[in-house]
Amino acid sequence: MSLSEKIFNAGVVGAGGAGFPTHVKANSKVEFVLANGAECEPLIHKDFELMVNYPSEIVKGFQLMLESASARKGYFGIKNKNVNAIEAIKPHLEKTNIEFTGLGDFYPSGDEYELVYEATKRLIPAAGIPLNVGCVVNNVETLFNVARADAGIPVTEKIVTVTGAVKKPSTFFVPIGTTYREVIEFAGGAKIKEFGVFIGGVMMGQFTFNLDDVVTKTTAGFILLPVDHYLVKRKNQPEKNWHRIGKSACDQCSYCTEFCPRYLLGYDVQPHKVMRSLGFTKTGESVWNQMAELCCACGLCTLYACPEDLYPKEACDRAKTEMRKSGVKYVQTKPVKVHPMKNGRRVPLKQLIKKLRLDDYNVHTPFVNKMPEPESVKILLKQHIGETTVPVVNTGDKVSKGDLIAKVPDGKLGANIHASISGTVSHVGDGFIRVRS
Repeated sequence: MSLSEKIFNAGVVGAGGAGFPTHVKANSKVEFVLANGAECEPLIHKDFELMVNYPSEIVKGFQLMLESASARKGYFGIKNKNVNAIEAIKPHLEKTNIEFTGLGDFYPSGDEYELVYEATKRLIPAAGIPLNVGCVVNNVETLFNVARADAGIPVTEKIVTVTGAVKKPSTFFVPIGTTYREVIEFAGGAKIKEFGVFIGGVMMGQFTFNLDDVVTKTTAGFILLPVDHYLVKRKNQPEKNWHRIGKSACDQCSYCTEFCPRYLLGYDVQPHKVMRSLGFTKTGESVWNQMAELCCACGLCTLYACPEDLYPKEACDRAKTEMRKSGVKYVQTKPVKVHPMKNGRRVPLKQLIKKLRLDDYNVHTPFVNKMPEPESVKILLKQHIGETTVPVVNTGDKVSKGDLIAKVPDGKLGANIHASISGTVSHVGDGFIRVRS
């Protein structure tokens, strides 16, 4: 059985992003394979802890992907400051064709466009993917899951960091389908009564008050913040407010553009011009909104660059949605060329954390080799890019941890789903399967 088939059977998806099915990347033929261990979201340390505690598995998965993709070389992207992780991984790279790519402690060093450029000096075409320049990029947790897939172990757990206003900030594995409430309780519970939760990070993650939502294959972490925190107040507003404020207050200073990581790499992303469209007619929107398509949604413009606390990232999000609806595709006409001030405008992570008023929560989140034991799990049928999976179990069926419970429709893009605990299937439908222990 090929590695791609093993990965498909195990349901491996990109653990550091939107959940792209990894078996597709294993089928690629490229020159370089890159491991992304940058982990640049403030306060999230799950990749760091994984690299320190499971270096052999990560490197094993890396080597398997190199071989599967017929790549001539591998680059392991990791921040120079993460000495413990580097020292843990280094012995496993001996006599391999993998070398470290040292990254600075800036945001967003983990953007795949940034990582590919730092490692290979190749610039991905505008609106392109790493494959266009002979590269495949995988998050380190994805590579960990590739090694497990090669051993016949499916994806049933997710490593997460839980931090912020919790009693025991820590990092640990969680059965997929566990509620946010149970995850937070496992980290000692909240220190405060009223809080909001950033899922995956304060920059690119989602914000919620709903603790009954569940962990999926792409959940990276939990950051609890008081309801009166600056970030909670900013995030907890209706979308119409973001655009109404921007329409009335944006003075076109262009800081959002000048600090944009993609703009500094040479891509025609100009958030300040997208902000103009908030006050334009539909004719204006069809022109200016196009400059949002190459935005990577890192959030730096909204949460760092804008001196008036406006929402250019959210304006870009809306612009991209409108463009998809109308079938408009932006084509960058000028060649991609790195901005001469690129390095000088990098945003240090410490400076970003200070700006976000997160200094008090910037603490160690040690790995705990235990996990929550939920009485039941709600396993979503779609946790990936592609088609929703089809259940292969019925209510009342007995399942063991690791059993296939939903599969990808024949010939479609997706990732299989497996039971994360042993027990009885108590519900099938409405987009999820529930298993009770």
